[in-house]
Amino acid sequence: MNQFSFEYPYAFGTLLLFIVCAKWCYERGRAIYFPHIDRLIQSSAKRNSLLFWLKWVGIAMAVTALASPVLTSEYQQSRKEGRDIVLVIDASESMKERRFDANDPDKNKFEVVKEVMSDFISKRTNDRVGVVTFADVSFVASPLTFESEFLKSIVEYQQLGIAGRRTAINDALVQAYAMLGKSKAKSKIAILLTDGKDNSSRVPFEDIKNIIAKSPIKLYAIGIGNPRDYNGRYLKALADAGKGEAFGAQESQMLSEIYSQIDRLEASELDDKRVHQKEYLYIYPLFIAILSLLVYLYYRNARGV
Repeated sequence: MNQFSFEYPYAFGTLLLFIVCAKWCYERGRAIYFPHIDRLIQSSAKRNSLLFWLKWVGIAMAVTALASPVLTSEYQQSRKEGRDIVLVIDASESMKERRFDANDPDKNKFEVVKEVMSDFISKRTNDRVGVVTFADVSFVASPLTFESEFLKSIVEYQQLGIAGRRTAINDALVQAYAMLGKSKAKSKIAILLTDGKDNSSRVPFEDIKNIIAKSPIKLYAIGIGNPRDYNGRYLKALADAGKGEAFGAQESQMLSEIYSQIDRLEASELDDKRVHQKEYLYIYPLFIAILSLLVYLYYRNARGV
């Protein structure tokens, strides 16, 4: 939105001084040598309206420049500050269990999880997302990246048994926190998903809990399937240490809603600022004023007026 204005509009009041002076001020210096010069000038001005207009255009433009015309442009500047998120996926043998999706009972839990995660990744347009897969061991399936299509393909390529058969949750979290620890993002999040209990980690529970508690990284923990299959208290203790939340999903729709809830909780920060940019235009009327007065003086001297 552009708005034109004058910084010093009261400067136009000086035009009154020029108008008053034009009517009642006399050139006394010339009257000493030519007593009737005022009549000669008046008759010459009547014969030559060009000098009249050049003089008043010059005066008017000089006063306009003095009033400082300004063109103000206002626009809204939006800056989105994304987050760094690591998805920690359980790929142990227990994820083969089917009937997690009521609409497609033949799908196993791991296939449903991959679909839900891909949808979650698609929504994180301003965030970097990484993936850690775990079972007996944990590994970085994808580093933090903005490339959502690449990341979704990495998630799709994940297979059950790729990291073993058992569940090493603590070790996977160490891997995720190590990745996020190198990040310079202001907001860092880890989302753990598992359907089992930790039974093969080399890192003790108290150690990982202390690591999480001392870190600025927020942790969300999701248990899926039958609540008897995973340790809900264990997941809640981890989430509490990470200043996050723990969830339980017994079927695919609940899991989708949990990821949607996390998506809302961790929406990218939007910083809106209104910026006013001023363009000073006094140079244009000033140029016209100087040009008009120079031409005025030239014609007046050339004609001996």
